[in-house]
Amino acid sequence: MSDIRIESDSMGELEVPASALYGAQTQRAINNFPVSGQPLPIAFIRALIQIKAAAAQANVELQLIKEPMADAITQSCHELLASDTLMDHFPVDIFQTGSGTSSNMNANEVIAHLASRRLQDTVSPNDHVNYGQSSNDVIPTAIHTSAAIELNDQLLPALDHLISTTRDKAKSVQQYVKTGRTHLMDAMPVRLSQSLESWAAQLETCQNLLKKMQPSIQALAQGGTAVGTGINAHLEFARVFNRKLSNITGIDFRPADNFFSHIGSQDTAVALSGQLKTLAVTIMKVANDLRWMNSGPLAGLGEIELEALQPGSSIMPGKVNPVIPESAAMVAAQVIGNDTAITVGGQSGNFELNVMLPMIADNLLTSIHLLSNTCRLLADKAIATFSVNENNLTEALARNPILVTALNPVIGYQKAAEIAKQAYKQGRPVIDVAAESTDIPRAELEKLLEPAHLTEGGISSE
Repeated sequence: MSDIRIESDSMGELEVPASALYGAQTQRAINNFPVSGQPLPIAFIRALIQIKAAAAQANVELQLIKEPMADAITQSCHELLASDTLMDHFPVDIFQTGSGTSSNMNANEVIAHLASRRLQDTVSPNDHVNYGQSSNDVIPTAIHTSAAIELNDQLLPALDHLISTTRDKAKSVQQYVKTGRTHLMDAMPVRLSQSLESWAAQLETCQNLLKKMQPSIQALAQGGTAVGTGINAHLEFARVFNRKLSNITGIDFRPADNFFSHIGSQDTAVALSGQLKTLAVTIMKVANDLRWMNSGPLAGLGEIELEALQPGSSIMPGKVNPVIPESAAMVAAQVIGNDTAITVGGQSGNFELNVMLPMIADNLLTSIHLLSNTCRLLADKAIATFSVNENNLTEALARNPILVTALNPVIGYQKAAEIAKQAYKQGRPVIDVAAESTDIPRAELEKLLEPAHLTEGGISSE
């Protein structure tokens, strides 16, 4: 039995593996683009299949294709979505034709093959599965659809988990006061809970910005067809399609206000990527703060101890490294790099079509995927589980001459600076030097220089 079969398209005949569900156009793409060896993300492929199901359902409602054919197409889409081997049928490289036509036709061919088998009649990839559609509106629609689903189902819940975990941890460490740091130098004291609440506030800002992107990313190009005019699509196709897709996904999609802009540009994807980059910057800050506070345990700050997850060295016994924050920092760097690629891709909207769509799709979904996983890891294996080294916190506070800042309103900046410098030079507690250098009673100094009191800030008018 031959392991190949002959398929044909508008360019002629081509050998295809006998077991493949795809046809000639997919095989041409496989032959033409041996670039990365990586297909588009599964989230994108799943969205693409859902789009084909919604299109079939819209076309039968509009009486453009017959119900048995539409049912065969829809059921074939469901079969693919339920398959454990889905990606075996979608091998086209990310770095292909810039419109993503190869991936669109890959989906059309696979679905048509299954639908023909189910219907026991010919279902055409172009004339039936792709009816009323073009790669030029399908692929932008798949970018928005997949990103909207991943944002709603993965990243926002993961981010919510990280925020709530951070706030819970802040409550549990509220009693600890530590040396604040500016320029990596000793500064006025802060509560450990204040540091964590700062992280949570940053993360919440990112969350709110991402939520504001949802209405834009849920506006779809489908219905614009080749250039935005909607040629060969029913006038009601976009409206009905979005209703069908919303039912399939559980997310409220709507037609774009202007199909031309959604086909000719990827501004919304660029904007969403920008917000993902902002989250990456926040993740980097949190990861680095954790690394610094955990540093040591003897020669570093040693303020906290992260959960020991694995040996840290192949040559130094007993060494344990901050592996989760390091992983998170690398993810942040990758997302920032992805955003640069997406930004360049967004500039490639030449006249009526952007021609870097597959690359934009891959980088956008990769960023969402990486950040979703990292938020949960940071929450569960770093923030929730670290312990506090109280002795190190209090010892550093007791030796911190910057506490003298609290005396500025009483003795003035210049006198306070003299006391701080003397305390530094002599390695003495600032309270001892202040007691010698001022006429302020020691009991009053203890009150003024109490680190916990200093975390409350401000000067009372009473």
